[in-house]
Amino acid sequence: MEWSILQQYGPMLLRGFGLTILCWLLGTVLGMVLGLVIALVQRYAPRPVGWLVQAYIEVIRGTPFLVQLFVLYYGGPLVGLRLDALPAGILGLTIYGSPYFAEIFRSGFRAVPNGQIEAARAIGMAEPTIVRRILLPLGLVSALPALVNFSIILTKETVILSIITVPELMYQTQRMSTETFRYLEANLVLALFFWALVETISRFGRRLEKRITGYLIERT
Repeated sequence: MEWSILQQYGPMLLRGFGLTILCWLLGTVLGMVLGLVIALVQRYAPRPVGWLVQAYIEVIRGTPFLVQLFVLYYGGPLVGLRLDALPAGILGLTIYGSPYFAEIFRSGFRAVPNGQIEAARAIGMAEPTIVRRILLPLGLVSALPALVNFSIILTKETVILSIITVPELMYQTQRMSTETFRYLEANLVLALFFWALVETISRFGRRLEKRITGYLIERT
């Protein structure tokens, strides 16, 4: 194996890895925010609105991310939506992840005991306050492991962004292997970078879960 080629392509790979992290981070955060909004709409909005939201969830969950990305990037101009590759990739990750995050949040909300919510209503607490002080804190604790797990899944979906020429890590490793014909080294580098990213997210998730759990125990 010719590891010396990494000296030549190392800076390019690091730039690609940085862009991968950026795409994943923005796509995950925006997807969580949109998913949270969807979950709250499902819980509190009128039934017809809930049906529309559920249809959105089923369509996005029922189609591959690659197809969604193609429709967004290549089909968007047909309806006046013209995006460069990077914004299209981030928006694609956001749209793809939001229904899954919504279902995770919905499951977390259902784990909150109804007794606590009814007690808050009985003492005259407003519904937005109930959401902010009871539903969200307790629901997020239950949903945290699943949120971390799907965030890890999204890291691997970023490789699909290379299809629309986003110069992230997969795009750069493909370029390196095409120019040098060293496919083994390129794919090993790709695997190591993603392993490091996934391991970092996993450790952060475990530490965050322990801290939140400990905080709740202290409060009780």
